Amino acid sequence: MQQSAVPELAHVQTRPIHWLATATALAGVVALSSVIQPGSATAAQTAPGTRTESAPAAALAAPPSTTGVHFPLECGPVKAVVTKKATGDLDGDGRPETVAVVHCDAPMGTPPDGVYVLTRAADDTRPRVVATLVEPKERLTVTDFAVHARAVSATLLGYSTDAVPSCCPDTKTPATWQWNGNAFLRSTPAGAHTV
Repeated sequence: MQQSAVPELAHVQTRPIHWLATATALAGVVALSSVIQPGSATAAQTAPGTRTESAPAAALAAPPSTTGVHFPLECGPVKAVVTKKATGDLDGDGRPETVAVVHCDAPMGTPPDGVYVLTRAADDTRPRVVATLVEPKERLTVTDFAVHARAVSATLLGYSTDAVPSCCPDTKTPATWQWNGNAFLRSTPAGAHTV
């Protein structure tokens, strides 16, 4: 038998350092694979010589931010606070809108909520309020708030009379708003108003 000209391999016996090096290399491969992703697949193949173009900028637009927006809410010496927000393309134009639940940052009590729809023009980066779904003067508190399937839904907690203390709403009404092409229409399921 002929002896090999190559010296003995250094890693014939495994040591903890070998396992550590292997684990580190494997972790690096996993981390790198989570960063580098293949392009999205398409069902149809493009013909040779055909150019593909990316989606229009409107489809890739980010939803409007609530930062710096002046909400039509009179708060006096305290500021307006966005307590909830959700986004979605409510009017089907390919640009998302943001719906914000806002109230005054009162030091005590339960300040009423306002619900506002924000959008921005395709050529403008500044968001603006385009619709008011709930007026703060209605004295409602908004819960179970969501945007889904081009509709805004919420549960509205309110008061049966002006004598009910603002700490303790005694009515609960589910509501949904949808854009009809001209305005947001509110609907309430029949028999849904509870006390």
